[in-house]
Amino acid sequence: QGQLKESGGGSVQAGGSLRLSCGVSGYIGRRYCMAWFRQAPGKEREEVARIDIYDATRYADSVQGRFTISRANAENALYLQMNDLKPEDTAVYYCAALEYLGYCPRTPDVWGQGTQVVVSS
Repeated sequence: QGQLKESGGGSVQAGGSLRLSCGVSGYIGRRYCMAWFRQAPGKEREEVARIDIYDATRYADSVQGRFTISRANAENALYLQMNDLKPEDTAVYYCAALEYLGYCPRTPDVWGQGTQVVVSS
């Protein structure tokens, strides 16, 4: 099975930017959809953005226009560019892989360990 490892989290003031990276290793390849999830304290984990095997993307309404998901297959990497960050974006962010089954399923097959993002007002 493949492995995912996030990096790039940290603390930033509202209005600032961060770029999260996810290193992909093992059997996870081009036939996997990739996604970013986040979990804020006391809240359920939610999907933030996903990218399918054709590089089509989808975003949660709360981040549309501010976040950009991208993948670099040659580098075995997934990215999340986060701009105009808000305090409500504070959460642990997780990278996830979803095996393509003719469609991208809802539930990931592989999770990273997460990286903390804190946005102060």
